[in-house]
Amino acid sequence: MKAQYDVYAWGVIASSTLYLLEQSFPAPDGYAELGQTFPMTGGEALNSAIVLSRLGLSVKLDGNWLGDTDEGRRLLETIRGFRIDAGRLAFDRGGPGAREVVISDERSRTIFGNYVALLTSGRKWNIPQASDIAAAAIACIDPPFGEESLLVGRLAAKHGVPFVSVDCPFDSPLATDAAAVIVSGEFRRREYPDSETDTLFEEYRSRAAGLVVLTRGDRPLLFGRRDGERMSLDPFPVAAIDTAGAGDSFRGGLVYALLQGWDDRSVVRYAAAVAALVCTRFPGVITSPSASDVAAFIEERTTRDAR
Repeated sequence: MKAQYDVYAWGVIASSTLYLLEQSFPAPDGYAELGQTFPMTGGEALNSAIVLSRLGLSVKLDGNWLGDTDEGRRLLETIRGFRIDAGRLAFDRGGPGAREVVISDERSRTIFGNYVALLTSGRKWNIPQASDIAAAAIACIDPPFGEESLLVGRLAAKHGVPFVSVDCPFDSPLATDAAAVIVSGEFRRREYPDSETDTLFEEYRSRAAGLVVLTRGDRPLLFGRRDGERMSLDPFPVAAIDTAGAGDSFRGGLVYALLQGWDDRSVVRYAAAVAALVCTRFPGVITSPSASDVAAFIEERTTRDAR
């Protein structure tokens, strides 16, 4: 079946308000000045979808229900404004939907949300449709929605659609069967607090059919495949003003690069470049770079490194 659109994005879709501090996070009981405030988008699936759309790809989005509120209806219009196919999205009748507040400084961000309530108060997300997944060239999957998230992976495998996942256990099919799995430092600290990074990397890599990427903030990230070379890459140094959405942007860049058929180092470098550029903008995801922006950034950095 010929793909009808480039990417099927499944997962978390949230409204968000982003506050950028004028200085670093204060110590407990301290004070910091609020700088800019901006209505934002939240959720891994939505943010990745926006980044991919701005890179020039066609995206179909599905996942949790939106809030039956003015805020939820504004979010739907925002999604449509990025030319993302939102035809499957529905409202949670009388419910707030997924919501978050993000407070960010130049190096980190803290999220306050209602995601636990979303995941523990009964199913408030769609059942993924096989026809949607089969019509995509590639899928990206968020793992929180239990059986429905796993179903996306199974349907993708059934229809020969590669998928990229994020932050799932090393023995989950979303990790073992993925074309690429990205594992953040935040997830590793929460789920594997007693595991060394190198040991955990090998746990993922030994089971994975595809590429494994472990991100580590501003430290070198690790990537590689089963029985292949273990590789690392330094993130691009930039003057960051907003780190919110950097991980989602990294995944968007990686999905884009995989569709180009590039080698693993080029794929990971491209993803790192997208994430770096997003960190230099406020609000980063909504103003994420175009493909020409990323190409120019990589060319400039390559030329600088060669001097």
